[in-house]
Amino acid sequence: MNKTLKTILIVLVVMVVGLGSFAGGFVTGHMLPFGNVFNPDDTNVFVPSTSSPEQQSATPEEMQALFAPFWEAWNLVHENYVDQPVDDVALMRGAISGMMEALGDQHSSYMNPEDYEQANSSLEGEYEGIGAYVDTTTDYLTITSPIPGSPAEEAGLLPGDQVVAIDGEDMTGIDAELARLRVLGPAGSTVHLTVFREGEDGLLEFDIVRAKITIASATGEMLDNDIAYIQVTTFGSKTMPELEAALKDLMAQNPKGIILDMRNNGGGYLQTAVEVTSQFVDEGVVLYEQYGDGRRTTYDVLPGGMATDPTIPMVVLINEGSASASEIVAGALQDLGRAKLVGTVSYGKGSVQNWIPLSGDNGAVRVTIAKWLTPNEKTIHEIGLTPDYPVELTPEDREADRDPQLDEAIKILMEMIGQ
Repeated sequence: MNKTLKTILIVLVVMVVGLGSFAGGFVTGHMLPFGNVFNPDDTNVFVPSTSSPEQQSATPEEMQALFAPFWEAWNLVHENYVDQPVDDVALMRGAISGMMEALGDQHSSYMNPEDYEQANSSLEGEYEGIGAYVDTTTDYLTITSPIPGSPAEEAGLLPGDQVVAIDGEDMTGIDAELARLRVLGPAGSTVHLTVFREGEDGLLEFDIVRAKITIASATGEMLDNDIAYIQVTTFGSKTMPELEAALKDLMAQNPKGIILDMRNNGGGYLQTAVEVTSQFVDEGVVLYEQYGDGRRTTYDVLPGGMATDPTIPMVVLINEGSASASEIVAGALQDLGRAKLVGTVSYGKGSVQNWIPLSGDNGAVRVTIAKWLTPNEKTIHEIGLTPDYPVELTPEDREADRDPQLDEAIKILMEMIGQ
């Protein structure tokens, strides 16, 4: 076997085995979108630290013995597999993927170089696809939230929809991540999705034309009765400049109340979530990051927010498509007493992943490193945030272009204002 390749494999194996010895930023989400949207590490900086006691005590002979079966299998494939030559790089990446799966954690995984490159593009505000955040940890690829203004939303896909067939091919038994990749495609092409939706008598059929979509991650407008309405659709690199521009315009109009709409917001960068929260409160804890060894990192509010005046009441809209970074913001504003939550229980994504690029442009591994807690130390993972005012948005409401959740938010603010 090529010694250089073997050396690379050993380095990659040690990197994954020793992932706990790297320090980096925080990733807030596990949903991968159609069209290359995911939640990468904010800092993308990894500083080697000390290895674990077990790794320090392991001798080269012990490590060699540990990996002896791996190299035996490697050699057996090269010597006996019917179709030669085999693809060594594919075998190496497959080994990494299998190692991540062996952790038994649905949120720890491997992403090949092509997918990793594509995935990095969306939080910059542009991508090609149908435009929906999805959950790939389920039996079928599941929609968590269509991106506002996307082909997925216009076609009528809803949170909870399960993609059971793609272009007529049954997805039963097909890994949801592979299903996601089959939905991807160039702008202008059409994908046919067969969808199971709870409550429907039969399966639903959708023909969706993929598109290149430019997303405004934060927008704002002044509603009637001097209520400032702000919508944040993701937490990416452009969110804060766009949010600050919107707040500068809206706050100059002296609003009497504020609505922050984070429905169907699938998440993004942790740092952006902290910065967004800090625009509305002037002090306090945004979240705690709790590690398995008992360590805890505290993220505090940053100074200089533009809408921190507590005399201006605030309501946050959430739903089942609000996940990860949007839950951080909503949970903080709720716990700190800055805002009331209106809508439905959020998705419930509260574990922390680091995306760690591998050397040699070999993709990246995603590893669960911690869980996060709200300022009142509530866990949200697999539970979600409970709104102060539960309000459903039914399919009939959507068809009639009604928004009872927004209507309720306005009503609550008007009562707070005293009108």
